[in-house]
Amino acid sequence: MTIRIKLSDYGKTGFQKILGHNSKILDRWNELDEALFTETNLEPDLLEQVRRVMAFENKCEYCMVKGGRSEIRKENSRSRIALAAAFADLFVKDHLSISQSHFEILKEEFNDKEISELCAFIAFTSASQKIGRIFNLTEDYQLNRVTTMKELNEAHSEESK
Repeated sequence: MTIRIKLSDYGKTGFQKILGHNSKILDRWNELDEALFTETNLEPDLLEQVRRVMAFENKCEYCMVKGGRSEIRKENSRSRIALAAAFADLFVKDHLSISQSHFEILKEEFNDKEISELCAFIAFTSASQKIGRIFNLTEDYQLNRVTTMKELNEAHSEESK
């Protein structure tokens, strides 16, 4: 797969260079990205696990190799992280199916401020991942990868056996 547009000279990462064709958009995108990750009441590991779950659902190779698969354990299916990840998974698959009952489940572990932050994080992260996917931003552009698509596919094949 080849990237669909020429990367701009503005930005540090492959993703930033896609948006860097308009520096004002990229600068504000980066500001929101930083705020969602650092100016929040949600735990960093929760946000990272949610990001990982969404990367695989959104099929963003660039995002998948950044952290690999989620580390959520089935035995902890009612933990804050597992609930947030399940909600994010549903958001990516079919946001129109989200109902009041889903919010009632979230309210068992999260307050309204945290739910608002979680939804903003999920929507923003999903948009970022979809941009990466539609522009064919592959693992080759990911400066911070911890794995490769080959390793992820091999591990998934082993788990499927």
